[in-house]
Parts: sequence; C-alpha cells; structure tokens
Amino acid sequence: MKTLNLKIISCNVMWRELCHYASLSANKFEFRFMPYGLHGDPNQLRAEVQKAVDETPATFDAILLGYGLCSKGVEGITARKTRLVITRGHDCITCFLGSRARYKAYFDAHPGTYWYTPGWIENHLAPGKERYETTFEEYKAKFGEDNAQYLMEMEQDWFNKYSTAAYIDLAIGDAEAHKAYTRQCAEWLGWRYDEIAGDPSLLRRFVAGGWDAEDFLVVEPGHQIEATNDDHIVRSVAKELTYGVR
Repeated sequence: MKTLNLKIISCNVMWRELCHYASLSANKFEFRFMPYGLHGDPNQLRAEVQKAVDETPATFDAILLGYGLCSKGVEGITARKTRLVITRGHDCITCFLGSRARYKAYFDAHPGTYWYTPGWIENHLAPGKERYETTFEEYKAKFGEDNAQYLMEMEQDWFNKYSTAAYIDLAIGDAEAHKAYTRQCAEWLGWRYDEIAGDPSLLRRFVAGGWDAEDFLVVEPGHQIEATNDDHIVRSVAKELTYGVR
C-alpha cells in the first residue's frame, strides 16, 4: 500500500489517541484540532468543520474527520476537492471501544453510563465535585446565590439519569491519574465506577487507510454526509440530489 498524505480534522477530545496511532502509521499527516465546545451547537460544529475542509488544499489523498455523527453536527458536511473519511459511529466513544457493536452491547447492559476518557477529562469539566463547585461559583457571580443554587439543582437532576462513570483505558496519557479522577467523580456522585479496556483497532485502521465500508464512510468530492437513522449511522449523497448510495 502506498504512503498516503492525510489531513486530520478532529475534535480536540481525540488529539492524544489520533496523534499516538498516527505516529505508528507509515502515512504522512497534517492535523487540525477543533475546540471541544463546538459539540454544544451542531450548526456551529458543521459550519466550522466545513470551513476547515474548504481551506484544505487538494494535495491530500483524503481528509479524515475525527468525529462521530455528534447530534447530526456532521450532517451536510460536503467533500469539495478531496474525499472525506469518517467512522460510522454516533460519537467518538465508538472509536475508543473499537466497534459499534461493542458500544451498543455495553450501553444496553448499562444504559445510565457517562463516559470518561483523557480527552473528555482534559477538555471539559466532567460530572463530579470539581464541576459542581466551579459551575456554582460561575453561576453565583452571574445570577446571585439563590439563582445559582436553583440552576445547580436542575443540573444535578439531569445527572440523576446516570448511574455509572466508565473510564475507557487505551493506556494513553496519564492513565492512572485519569482513572483516579474518574473514581473520585463516581464516589462523589454516588455512581458505580467501571474501567473498560479500550480497543484501538478502529483508530488504527482509520489512520492506516484502506477504509472498509462496514466501519467507515468515504465521501467523494461533490457528495455530502447524511444521517441514515439506522445502524449504518451515515451515508454519502450527491449534494445536488435527494438520494444516495450507502
């Protein structure tokens, strides 16, 4: 297989894992990591990632998108001069666990799971004591103590639908510190702590090339990403048409 020249445009949550496995590949890479906060607004995520795609020169063999469907934030993103490649998954957890099937099996067995990974811990305040105290002080400064207390009660009610803090271990970064942090969060919240061995096979294949249709979507120039609302997660459709081929 020839050496590929690849551009990775990814959420910053995945930077450690993508850089690590890219370093083990024979391919060449250029990276652009986008702020985690784009997840909060799918329309903004779509606009910012599309801009990054459009700014990428046609000298690359492919652009790898380090995202899942992400609340349909990638839907409508269009390949211009260069094909796009994205994993078939609702979010990045599929990449860390190695397959959609493994993600679904765990979710079915533990539906109230909140996931912890190095990127999630480093890029946002995960549920736990630190998040509660920091957020409360921010709300108090903006809205006063009574309103802050009310807002925190609303947030804690939202967290009540979760019962497990699950750390995915790919042995990347300061894994022991991240595990300890996740355990502390679980204890403070009254959740069960679980530790799951990550499976890097999907990430390795993502950066290696030769993307199979079962786990990856390749979007050729002039086509865009569309949600399928089934197990395929995403498909490619011609931008000027209303139908496409999986």
